[in-house]
Amino acid sequence: MGSFFKMCEHPRSRWSKCPHPYKIRYRSARGKQVQESGFATQDQAVGRLTEVYNEKKAAGPQTQAKAERLATYGAMRFREYASEWKAGQRDLGPASARHLESLLQHHLFPVLGSRRMNTFDHKVVDSFIQTMERNGIGLATQSNAFDKLKAVLLDAHRLGLFDESPLRGVKAPQYDPERAVIPSLEQLRRIRVAGDDRFLLIADLMSGCGLRNGEAAAVNLRNIVADDVYRVTEQVNQTTGQYGPLKHRKPNEYRDVPLPARVRETIEWYADKHGTLNGYLLRHPNDPSRTFPHYCLSNQWQRIKKRAQAHIPPGMVIYGFRHFFASNCLTHGIPITDVAEWMGHKNIAITFKIYRHLMPGSVSAASKVLNLGLAS
Repeated sequence: MGSFFKMCEHPRSRWSKCPHPYKIRYRSARGKQVQESGFATQDQAVGRLTEVYNEKKAAGPQTQAKAERLATYGAMRFREYASEWKAGQRDLGPASARHLESLLQHHLFPVLGSRRMNTFDHKVVDSFIQTMERNGIGLATQSNAFDKLKAVLLDAHRLGLFDESPLRGVKAPQYDPERAVIPSLEQLRRIRVAGDDRFLLIADLMSGCGLRNGEAAAVNLRNIVADDVYRVTEQVNQTTGQYGPLKHRKPNEYRDVPLPARVRETIEWYADKHGTLNGYLLRHPNDPSRTFPHYCLSNQWQRIKKRAQAHIPPGMVIYGFRHFFASNCLTHGIPITDVAEWMGHKNIAITFKIYRHLMPGSVSAASKVLNLGLAS
């Protein structure tokens, strides 16, 4: 239950007549040793120990379990806790797992790694954000790092480590994607033929069907399920270099996308000229048994830019081909819900945030349309 004692020169047999106060020592519900002093008599000291014992007994198993969790995890360093949390994120794909590890190692652990979990509060989180700002970290990275810190702290909050969430009142880093740089139709025509046949094929798949880089690298002749439909079933995973499920999709899930006649002709032309392997058109240039490496496309893009073989709009990246697909759809009145589905976005809010300015509707245009109905 605990013990009582005096810290003076008198022997225990003289304590009842000694003027020095009694002290008590016991372990709290969290397992931490506690010492209290100032008890004038032995009965007061014993009474306080009895009170502590009864409080712990009345707390019951649930409170005791919480106290044990607090004792175990509260004193744990953030690096250890976050590493344990990361091991439980089994639904992450290889690329997402690598991104998480990078954020932890380069941004979270250097600043917060040695901090004990029970010392987090809103001031600590605010200080972390300010540190990223002072270090000139880009807003996109700031936002991603904060999201990971938020996930870890929410997990700790659910475990009962905090009475009040350390995220309460914290203003998250504000990141808005820059407006996508999209080539004009004439620029696209010149850029697509500035590289080799592989570059042309990927450019057409991205700009004509809205495929991601890795999805275009996994193009397969068998996926032409109709004259005007291409079925996207897999991608070349940049991390593993192997074929894998689509982003935001489970294995064997797919999405059907429009297949313009020109893109179908490019696929068939490439297959006739270079052949296929199990239907796959693009393979490793030095080893046909391996997948098409992502750096082949990146290297060509850099060479095209360096040689100024085509007028590439300032700020345009390879993803500009995919942005062209979205622009082409939206400016021709195709619903943004369809565009989001074809592009494989997890949430339509992503499509809307990036491409809202491309939609043909506007306040003035809406006013004219609505007036037609009112005037009829």
